[in-house]
Amino acid sequence: MPSHRIVSCRARIALALAILSLASGALAQQGGTPPPPAVTVVTVESSDVTLTRLLPGRVSASAMAEVRPQVNGLITERLFEEGRPVEEGSPLYRIDAASYAAQEAAANASLAQAQAQMQQAEREVERMKTLLERRVTSQQEYDDAVAARDVAAAAVKVAEANLLASEIDLDRATIRAPISGIAGLSEATKGALVTAGQATPLTVIRTIDPVNVDVTQSSAEMLRWRRASGTIAAGGPGDTVLTLKLADGSTYEHTGRLSAAEPHVNQQTGVILLRLEFPNPEQLLLPGMYVQVEVPQAVVANAVLVPQEGVTRDRRGRPMAMIVTSDNVVEARQITIERDRGNQWVVTEGLDSGDRVIVAGLQKIAPGQQVSPEERVDAETGDAGQPGAGQPAAGQSEAAQPAADQAEAGQADATQPADGQTDAAQADAAQAGAAQPADGQAQDDPANDATVATD
Repeated sequence: MPSHRIVSCRARIALALAILSLASGALAQQGGTPPPPAVTVVTVESSDVTLTRLLPGRVSASAMAEVRPQVNGLITERLFEEGRPVEEGSPLYRIDAASYAAQEAAANASLAQAQAQMQQAEREVERMKTLLERRVTSQQEYDDAVAARDVAAAAVKVAEANLLASEIDLDRATIRAPISGIAGLSEATKGALVTAGQATPLTVIRTIDPVNVDVTQSSAEMLRWRRASGTIAAGGPGDTVLTLKLADGSTYEHTGRLSAAEPHVNQQTGVILLRLEFPNPEQLLLPGMYVQVEVPQAVVANAVLVPQEGVTRDRRGRPMAMIVTSDNVVEARQITIERDRGNQWVVTEGLDSGDRVIVAGLQKIAPGQQVSPEERVDAETGDAGQPGAGQPAAGQSEAAQPAADQAEAGQADATQPADGQTDAAQADAAQAGAAQPADGQAQDDPANDATVATD
């Protein structure tokens, strides 16, 4: 027999013995008890939970005035800066007032004439009265003098009214700000002809500190909150604190209040309009902005906040949570969820204060199984057991679904064969891992190289 054939046979025998030795060691380890799987838990606490709702809304000015001329004429001067604050009563435009000044002068002259005529009529009444006492004139002539005096007095009042109207028109030739606020862009320039009550405003003034935020809420949703069970209490506007979410996702630093609500439901949309008021000293909020308002709507008594990654669904779609008992044994609990709050569920039934809810490692456990729990630690604060401190890995909830399904179907006893299969798989992996170094050694052995070359 050639020498290289002998070397090849010896190498194969050595490789087979190494595999058998590793396999026997793995089989010996298979008979031992595997350590309980490690899971991450969060200890929950019951408390009164305020339910909030994000409602979309638009910012509007708390006061707005469209400035229009009240007299006709040519604009001779603009007296304000566009986009700058103006005070109530400050002049904005001047209109050519020559014709209105002439009307005022004519009204003054008419008033003087009427007053002179009234004085003459009063003297005539006094004269007729004296003649009547002397029986020199008739009663008819005296009555005519009194009537003429009354007509003259009425003419004086008409002249006074005409004078007042001319003075008003002359004053309106200077257009003033009706409210305090921020003046917008000017729609008219010097030399423009304007008319009283024209459709196009000269400018618009808006008061933006404070501002209003109008939001809408479904009437059905409001009824649902108000008709909820006794564990839910509707929040009142007196102690309501409202926060604002801006379009870029940031939170507005000032809180607002509910100032008014429409007392009726829109028949077309079925919503109720709520008007909120927010201070705006930095003028960060501008009319027309889209915002979201976090509005407290109800309070749930003795509720438990559970991270969403700790809740799965059974085959019937019912929410379930896996609990670690005091003996470190997994227990499946059916729970009742009121609604979500951020990345947490508001649970009203099924959990008690102090329960340890599994939030990581659900894919490795089943009800009735012994586990090794570890409290989750908030990476920012270092506190343990803070709900929502961490996020599940992608697909973790999906991986936990079979365990919840087993809890629903009463298949907790089926976990032992699964464990046995897992141990067998570990033994196969150990054998496969042991074969790798042997292969590597065989490749490094010159005898093996020779065998390969011969084959």
